[in-house]
Order: sequence, then C-alpha cells, then structure tokens
Amino acid sequence: MKSKIIFLVLCVIIVLSSISSISATMNCIIISDPTGQDPNGAAAGSMSFEENMFESTFVMSTQHQFAVLSGGESADNSLRLRMVCDALANVEDGGSASSAASVASSYSGMRAVVGGPKLGMAVGGSFDVYVISEEDDGSFSISLRSGGLAVIPPGKKGAIIHLRDSPGSGGGASGARQAIATEIAKELRDGYPATKIMGKVFEMTATQTGEVYGGGATNLYCGISTGDMFTPDELNEKGFNMGDEYSKVCQDCGWSISFPSAENYAVCPYCGAHMETIYAYDALENTITVSDDRANVFVYGSDEQGLSTTTSDVVQSEVSKNGYSSTKIAAAINKAINNGIIVGVNHVEAKDININKNAKSVGVYYTELPNGRTSPPWNLPISTFILNILGAIQTVIGIVIIILVIFRGRLLKSFQNRTTR
Repeated sequence: MKSKIIFLVLCVIIVLSSISSISATMNCIIISDPTGQDPNGAAAGSMSFEENMFESTFVMSTQHQFAVLSGGESADNSLRLRMVCDALANVEDGGSASSAASVASSYSGMRAVVGGPKLGMAVGGSFDVYVISEEDDGSFSISLRSGGLAVIPPGKKGAIIHLRDSPGSGGGASGARQAIATEIAKELRDGYPATKIMGKVFEMTATQTGEVYGGGATNLYCGISTGDMFTPDELNEKGFNMGDEYSKVCQDCGWSISFPSAENYAVCPYCGAHMETIYAYDALENTITVSDDRANVFVYGSDEQGLSTTTSDVVQSEVSKNGYSSTKIAAAINKAINNGIIVGVNHVEAKDININKNAKSVGVYYTELPNGRTSPPWNLPISTFILNILGAIQTVIGIVIIILVIFRGRLLKSFQNRTTR
C-alpha cells in the first residue's frame, strides 16, 4: 500500500515539474468525535489563493482514515511532494501524527499537517496556526503556535487551522484567523460534527479573507471527498471561489442544477417547488456529511459528461423519498434513462447498485452503450423474426413505390388508352 501511494505521488512530481507554484494557505483538520460513533466526526480541508489548488497538496488514506495536507513557500514543487512522501511513509511504518508532521522540518519553508481520528493531529515545519484542544473539564483552549511542532494527541477533540495570506490575495487571513479558530472552538463545545464545522471554516475563510479558492475537504471516517468539485479544470488556473453560488436545489424532490444553468430556474421543473440557492461552502459541507435521507453517490463504468451529476440527482431524490432500496434506485435510474435524462449507458439492475448504509453511500455501476449510442434499444414484446419480416415487407413496399414513380408516365398513358377505347 505504501509503495503504491508513494509511486503515485512521484508520478505527480514529474507532471508538476512543468507547472507553476502551488501553495495551500488554509489547512484544517477537525476531530469532533475521536470514538468513531459519529460518521461525521472527523474532517480535513484545504484552500488557497494560488493556482492548481488541491492537485498535489492533499493526500487522503481511506483505509487508515488520515490525511496529509501540505503547503509552504518554495518554487520547487517536487520538494513539497517529497515531503508528502516522507510523511506518508512515516505513517505507513506505524508512526504517529507528530512523527509524520515533523518530517517537514527537514524541508526549508515547508509545512505538513497530518491527522486522523486514530492518529490525533499535528503540524510541523514552517507555520502559523491556531490549535484548538479539548481540556479535561470539557472546555476548549485556543493557542497560537508558530513553527516547530504542535500536537493534539489521539483521543482528544480539537482542531488545527493554518491560515495566512498569499501574495496577491488582498489580505485579511491573518486578521480573521483567530475569529475562525474561536468559531471552531464554540461549535466543538456545542457538539456540532466536524463536517459541519468544516463547512463553516470554508464559509468564513472565503467571505472574510482573500484565500477564496478550492480546494476541497474530506470526511475522514467515511472516506468521502469533494474530489474535483472545486479544483481548476486546467493546470495553472485557480479553483472555484468558495463564496460563490454553486447550485440550486429543489426543496421538495431534491432535484438540483449547477450554475450558470441554475440562473434559468426559479422553481423546480418537475414539481414546481421553490429552488434554494446553495453556495460553494454549503455544497462542500453537504458533500462530506452523511445523513439518513442523503446519499453520497459514486458512479463507475462510464466517463460520459454530466453522468455523475445527473445520476447523483436521481439517486438523491429517490433516497429522500423511499430510502436505501437498490431495487427502487435502479428503477428510478432506468426511468431517467428511458426519459432521456441519463444518456450513453444501458439500463441497470438491482445488482448494479452497491449500498453502504453505514457511510450513507450508493455506488452505481453502469455499462456503456456501444457505437456511441445514447439510449438502449427498446424492449418491445415482438420477436426479432417478426421485426425482420416487417422490415422485408417495408423494403418491398418501398421498391413498389419506386417502380410506380419511375414508370408513372407509361402507366398513366396505358390507362388513358384503355379508357378511350
């Protein structure tokens, strides 16, 4: 496992040798439930003002439930990724969060934030962070730490947030850092889950500082990530502004549509209900938070453009109405295929729907249609033999019509001669 992760990171190093500098200026790990009873009890997130955000600064292990977030000031992209490799190798060899984060001290100007519910949390290297830690009496302390190593041991609730300004961002990060840390402490004290608090961190960072671009976040317990929702489409570009409108969602049936297309919808085209505007920080929180009436949808088997988003909308709507039933989810997807809402894939069966109720996740396994077809063939109650006969009859009729057209003049003249006799 370790060798595979390091190999992938080294491959990224080669790619990144030709692109501009990458720097995550907001790194945050929050653990609200170290016991694992709350599936939303641990989260990690990262955002910045820089280009290529989240393409190389965030590594998550779904198997071991930890994340390594990196950043710092260096013109050498490979330096940061070598540090990430060292941190990953440390954890894979049985190291703690503190030992993994401490490898950053060997790389000038670099920062590593490492954490997970089993590891605890730590930040090492060059940093300006607030450490929010649970005390024995249930209160939470907030302390500013700069450089070296800062640690929250396993079994403790708490958070670490790094936040400072990028060149050109317009500033505001340093001034808002304490306010954001205070908000984290308040919400931890009040019992909010880590995924919800992470959404608040992204909201405050995006609306009160210049560090506005995603980035993304992950639910460390469930291994759910925002993926490429907010990352740039092209290299050397900035990601999605986390303070902007992201989509509109129907209040009743759950149908949603992303901006800019969402600007055309005031009410749901299916049920006529009000469409609620969802901002990017809300979309992030919703994506990494699991709940009984909301599924995290994963699509496999096809890269058809828009398939993942459309499938997610259909599954979300079905789950909110009828729960986690593979039969009913398959029926809803097939209905969408028949109506032309989902294209390029064949019908699915219940066995193609993989449900994990603990993580509130649904995996949909598609089979792509051959030869560029957009919809599967009709399932008519007529045998292929009869269809072949009908085709032959149609061909004969077509030939007769052609003959009549070609010889109509001669036929008309012959008819006229017979009538005049």
